[in-house]
Amino acid sequence: QVQLVESGGGLVQAGGSLRLSCAASIRTFSDYTWSWFRQAPGKEREFVASISWRGSTDYAGSVKGRFTVSRVNAKNTVYLEMNSLQAEDTGVYYCNDATRRFPWGQGTQVTVSS
Repeated sequence: QVQLVESGGGLVQAGGSLRLSCAASIRTFSDYTWSWFRQAPGKEREFVASISWRGSTDYAGSVKGRFTVSRVNAKNTVYLEMNSLQAEDTGVYYCNDATRRFPWGQGTQVTVSS
């Protein structure tokens, strides 16, 4: 069974930066489009960013220009570089295939203080 392990979250002041990582235990990692999602308290999980197997990226409007998604296939890892963080970015961040087909990991908490 595929396991997704997110890390890198923490508490940061508004305007600060964090870099999240997601390691996936799957041999065919490079075949997939990988996405980041987040869930704020009391809200539904929402799309944040994605990166295709060819390296094409897509972002939610609220993070475009501030977040950068990348991947290293040799490490089975996808990253999310987050800059100019805002209080509204607070939440638990998860990664998954773009269709959300794999079991969710535990996520990593990001808290931005204003």
